[in-house]
Amino acid sequence: MESFSFGRELRLLTPSHYSRIFQEPARAATPYFTLLAKPNDIGRPRLGLTVAKKRCKLACQRNRIKRLARESFRLNQHKLDNIDIVLMVKSGVDEQSNAELTQQLNKMWRKLNERCKPGAPKPKPFKKRPAKNVKKANTPQKRDNTPRS
Repeated sequence: MESFSFGRELRLLTPSHYSRIFQEPARAATPYFTLLAKPNDIGRPRLGLTVAKKRCKLACQRNRIKRLARESFRLNQHKLDNIDIVLMVKSGVDEQSNAELTQQLNKMWRKLNERCKPGAPKPKPFKKRPAKNVKKANTPQKRDNTPRS
């Protein structure tokens, strides 16, 4: 019989687990979620959650989203290959219903699983955003040494 638990072995726990996934991941996105994934050698799928305070202000809403994501992953873990997944949220996710979020997550697991299969096209690397033109406050201003009249 298959176990539907979400134990410690199914979670990404350390910063090194997360940083490995951020280097050339397979990506899938919806208006409320971005999922990044990479195949692993562990023998089971693992999930890591990042729900930023910037995107979802209230702690109860962040906890609700994490609960929904863990539950969806727990029920779909047997359909997934051996991949590590990081789930990130976008703005506006806290205004959606539980049913809408669960439906989007279920679609995302399938899509991401297909993109991580051997022979799938390799993802394009991330493009860094250009730096904004911001004056640095700590840099001294150059003085004009011309004599004043």
